[in-house]
Amino acid sequence: MNAMTEPLLFKQTLDGEERELVSFATHPSRYRHWKLDVQGDVARLKLDIDEDGGIKPGYKLKLNSYDLGVDIELHDAINRIRFEHPAVKVVVFESGKDRIWCSGANIYMLGLSTHAWKVNFCKFTNETRNGLEDSSRNEGLKSVAAVTGACAGGGYELALACDRIVMVDDRSSTVSLPEVPLLGVLPGTGGLTRVTDKRKVRRDLADIFCTTSEGVRADRAKDWKLIDAYAKPQQFGALVDHEVDALRKQSDRAGPEQGIALTKVEVTIDGQGYHYGTVDVQIDRAARTATVTVSAPQVAIESTPDAIVAAGANWWPLKLARELDDAILNLRTNELEIGTWVIKTRGDANRVMQADAVLEANKGHWLVRETLGALRRTLARLDVTSRTLIALVDDGSCFAGTFYELALACDRIYMLDLPDSPDAAPALQLNAANFGRYPAVNGLTRLQTRFNEDADTIAQLQGLQDSPLRADQALGLGLVTLTPDDIDWDDEIRLMLEERASLSPDALTGMEASLRFPGKETMETRVFGRLSAWQNWIFIRPNAVGEEGALKLFGTGKKAKFDWKRI
Repeated sequence: MNAMTEPLLFKQTLDGEERELVSFATHPSRYRHWKLDVQGDVARLKLDIDEDGGIKPGYKLKLNSYDLGVDIELHDAINRIRFEHPAVKVVVFESGKDRIWCSGANIYMLGLSTHAWKVNFCKFTNETRNGLEDSSRNEGLKSVAAVTGACAGGGYELALACDRIVMVDDRSSTVSLPEVPLLGVLPGTGGLTRVTDKRKVRRDLADIFCTTSEGVRADRAKDWKLIDAYAKPQQFGALVDHEVDALRKQSDRAGPEQGIALTKVEVTIDGQGYHYGTVDVQIDRAARTATVTVSAPQVAIESTPDAIVAAGANWWPLKLARELDDAILNLRTNELEIGTWVIKTRGDANRVMQADAVLEANKGHWLVRETLGALRRTLARLDVTSRTLIALVDDGSCFAGTFYELALACDRIYMLDLPDSPDAAPALQLNAANFGRYPAVNGLTRLQTRFNEDADTIAQLQGLQDSPLRADQALGLGLVTLTPDDIDWDDEIRLMLEERASLSPDALTGMEASLRFPGKETMETRVFGRLSAWQNWIFIRPNAVGEEGALKLFGTGKKAKFDWKRI
């Protein structure tokens, strides 16, 4: 099968057991819910959901409501605009349904889903919307939501992720976040946070808005800053054109009309793990660990614009970004009991340094710019993954530049010390990639995050760029956590992994999410902090998912019975 024919949900026998797995690979020819139309520098994404096209059986996607399959298509469509249509400056989000823009996540899907499915669905949806905002900030890909009809819940959260929101004033179109009054949960894809932090809606007005299930019409929505502009139906097309023209002028995206083809990410899945060209995942189910090994290029990568474009999706930095991103999604969604990920690298550090130099020298080229964006978003996905992340700098490692960012995303970094053979010991290398190329979701570099924005330490590290750092140096500089020698290495790593596996996964999820982003918060860290803690907790409370909870009884005509105690 290929990306044009394989289903998003499929069954595969692994170690003698039939498993149901999710694939994040799709193609516009397979879309059931989105229609992508590109005309010059404008792309139109029209949401026209197939009611019978749910990724799982048991519910219909009525009222342009969505599930994970819809968002997988959206994620794919935005990536294709980035790479296959680099001349596009503005994306217009529209509805293909009459009087309904998008009613948000399908309630019956949520009611039928496991807790893990709901949380992973919300996290992926968040990341897709964050990615839209990231592309606006960094690559100049602007977006406008052209709201015609009811725009509720996750539908409004998609609109909130756009640069501009405009709405038709037909006295029936509304925007709303009805999760609290209708479902007993929170807007799961950043709705609360974007209303206050991004739209700057006053807190008392936001309180009314988020407890009003019927929504807010155009004039009040504009007054409360919930939308940017509105027009009567006869003038709405002209308003959208005006917004597109204004956003076009703000965009510095200037790629050719024809980009590169995003070929399918090739992966072999078996009982041992997930195997790609640049990334290999080996799973130890008994120990509940996954070892993710990322490999350096075997030869110097293409370094001129023409050669980079000719390499296309097989250009090593882009191939790495796409394969690592797919591996993260597969592990998060399909391997729920694998709680610890061990991150390793293999290959020649000089090849990684050369690749980083090429990225730096060509960062103004459209394809390199988009590739840097893909790497940045993939690393951010690793940052917010609810798994223990451990980096092992051992024999054969090449944690240099961009690869060291993988280690910095981890909760701990262990580095092998070879005091008797220093020339054979692994080394770390810093370069420009570690000082601003890949900001984390808190807006800081991972080095700034690690050292709590200590400017003197960062300045010292900047002076050590390109210098191989052995274990004792790296430990002294605070770049690693511990440096066992070769005599103790195997036992220390084994004991550490066994201890981690013995701890409560729920407690670890909360602890790791709290520790990974010290200091000031951003909209993104607030979104993911709430998802990891508040929404995670609320999703298992009986007021939401109990037999008489709001999610279970929605649409039945029965009223939820709440436990009125505040906890």
